[in-house]
Amino acid sequence: MDAEPSPARTIGEADLDRVLRTFADMVDLKSPYTLGHSSGVAEVAERAARGLGLADAVSVRRAALVHDLGRTGVGNGIWDKAGPLTTAEWESVRLHPYHSERILARSSALAPLARIAGMHHERQDGTGYHHGASGAEIPAAAKLLAAADAYQAMTQERPHRPARTAEQAADAIKADAAAGLLEPDCVRAVVEAAGHADLAVRAARPAGLSNREVEVVRLLARGLTNRQIARRLSISSRTAEHHVQHVQHVYTKIGASTRASAALFAMENDLLLESRIGSSTDAPGTGSPVA
Repeated sequence: MDAEPSPARTIGEADLDRVLRTFADMVDLKSPYTLGHSSGVAEVAERAARGLGLADAVSVRRAALVHDLGRTGVGNGIWDKAGPLTTAEWESVRLHPYHSERILARSSALAPLARIAGMHHERQDGTGYHHGASGAEIPAAAKLLAAADAYQAMTQERPHRPARTAEQAADAIKADAAAGLLEPDCVRAVVEAAGHADLAVRAARPAGLSNREVEVVRLLARGLTNRQIARRLSISSRTAEHHVQHVQHVYTKIGASTRASAALFAMENDLLLESRIGSSTDAPGTGSPVA
């Protein structure tokens, strides 16, 4: 702090959510597979907290926004690996909630969020990480965050598996609750808060973008090649080339100039929700990175 150029900039309580959302989006930009993950978890977790009548749904939302800060301490070679992880790589993954907790604990303003965020991978039976806590040792807010994080992560594609549909993700966390991994009341609240029917509703397009422009920009932001875009959208490569040739026009519309800034635009305008549709029978395991 002493090295910061004057005048030092401070924020008030009213601006805290905006800053935490910025943290969330920047962390999620680390990998094309996690775009919008943190803000998606925060949205579901806050709704679920209000549904459960938790006293401080705002803290749940804020902890959800910054629960994955520790991802920055793990290399992309691990997060984006399609095959099984080595023992050392898996240990690095298991440490990311610890890093989140330590980062937050060092700020007096954010310290109240540290334990909740740092326990988002804990499980009721003690098999989670990094604390290995179980049952009553896990705060209610952290139990809720764990369920929301698991649900939202399943609806996104990962290097080692395709995305699940909202219904498949809901069934999966219900199964985890039945197996004693997630807290049943929290799972029910998350499933209700997720509002599966709402996920299929397309919002009005920002910046005058067409549906195709939104989809192409989203895939470009994730780093797909023109050929991959064509395959994903079931269109000819020539059509994909046409969209890429005019991508500067799209960038001009949204006020962006890079894939990263296009990805930020997509996250800020909730354009990534529509990419949750997919299918998978693959459950997260110890061989591949998860959430």
